[in-house]
Amino acid sequence: MAFIEVENLNKQFIIRKKREKGQLMRPKEEISALREVSFQVNQGELVGYIGPNGAGKSTTVKILSGILTPDSGCVSVDGLVPWADRKAHVRRIGVVFGQRSQLWWDVPIADSFALLKEIYHVPEAAYQARMGELTEALQLGDLMRTPLRLLSLGQRMRAELCGSLLHSPSLLFLDEPTIGLDAVSKLTLREFLQWENRQRGTTILLTTHDMEDITALCSRVMVLGHGRKLYDGELTDLLARYDTERIITARYEEEISGTAWPEGCQIRRNGENWIITYAPKKIPTAEMMARMQQAGHLRECTVQPQNVDRLIARMYQEMEL
Repeated sequence: MAFIEVENLNKQFIIRKKREKGQLMRPKEEISALREVSFQVNQGELVGYIGPNGAGKSTTVKILSGILTPDSGCVSVDGLVPWADRKAHVRRIGVVFGQRSQLWWDVPIADSFALLKEIYHVPEAAYQARMGELTEALQLGDLMRTPLRLLSLGQRMRAELCGSLLHSPSLLFLDEPTIGLDAVSKLTLREFLQWENRQRGTTILLTTHDMEDITALCSRVMVLGHGRKLYDGELTDLLARYDTERIITARYEEEISGTAWPEGCQIRRNGENWIITYAPKKIPTAEMMARMQQAGHLRECTVQPQNVDRLIARMYQEMEL
């Protein structure tokens, strides 16, 4: 039995539309947030859950964490039904929403952690051991007596992660955990999540629009669109479908001219650099490199895949999301 099992999950919401002139009541509209969504996640997996705004990602996380009840379908998380066995379920999970806090704004974060210890009934010895582990891994030692409101965004997110993991949950939900963070804070957070997943075997479900987070952390991704699961598999396989171009940036020791480039290449000059765009499925990279060496004495050369965000944008466009 898989650690997380979701079968034919459906959830609809009724919203009120803008009232038209002459109408007494605002008309209702039924929105399908999830439609027959099914998937399984094994214990210890780190899975990316992606899709455009309104795809149903947050609705899925809220159902899996027991906040929402689906209209139909079956869900089991480590043998429990999240909304039916909520008290037992929440003791086993951690949740971090990038825009919301579970820590207290005006008190030192150490006091928030102590209160969470009581809420989750964490034994003193286990609490001290886990706090030592987390404060070292998340570099929180010098911040423990600082109120949450005085922390930077990156420090605050590290503190939120610490609070969510104090009771050693077997499952961690992350919803946009790096939103608004600088590059250094993002790298620190990613390294910690990899450590937590590897050392503790914590199952992590990550929903985000930041594709750098996905590519750095997740080998498996699920794509959601219009409430339906559209893809579930390896990230590399998904990107390969849309990664149709390579860009070579080259600089030569001398001017080049009269080179016979393969048909289908796009070549332009940018200062001292030559920018060459080609399709690797039509022109092998080895052939391109051979042609470039024939053109003159290369000083330096880099081959870049397409930007991941552009690949995902193309995927959404082709899927009509």
